[in-house]
Amino acid sequence: MNLTVHGRNVAVSDRVQEYVEKKVSRLDKYLPQIREARAELVRSETRASADRYTAQLTIWADGQILRAEESSEDLFASVDAIVDKMYRQIERYKGRRFKNKRRHAAAAAAAVEISATQLPEETVNIVRTKQFVAEPMIPEEAVEQMELLGHDFFVFFNVDTSSLNIVYGRRDGNYGLLQPRSN
Repeated sequence: MNLTVHGRNVAVSDRVQEYVEKKVSRLDKYLPQIREARAELVRSETRASADRYTAQLTIWADGQILRAEESSEDLFASVDAIVDKMYRQIERYKGRRFKNKRRHAAAAAAAVEISATQLPEETVNIVRTKQFVAEPMIPEEAVEQMELLGHDFFVFFNVDTSSLNIVYGRRDGNYGLLQPRSN
């Protein structure tokens, strides 16, 4: 597993680096398909000292992305909390995968890359642009991935329609699917 540790307003000392590596490497025995992991440690000036240090862990494994984020008053406690949370995410991911016996969609090897179009600066102020690979999958797998990430929506390449689609969580607890249509 390739682990990268970044700090924002936090000095990532050798002690912190070793601690994060030790904790995150334990996850490898629960999910050996982990390709890459990224830990981001952030120190924020907040009134509540309980939320001073935030640790975020993102894992890429076998075409899936798992993400956990926790805040506490101590950097090491935040790292412990995200590893515990990630362990629960891995258990949930593995349970769903084996319980439903779903396979990855057999789709085209070429992935679709999304890039934001630049709008005039006077109308919209874009402060962040993200590029990502839209993984080929079926809508049910996209819902699972969205839940694992803890997001409200998820963009994916639908192998059934061969188009870019979005799944999203509805207020009534169900899910919606957005599909493009030409005129």
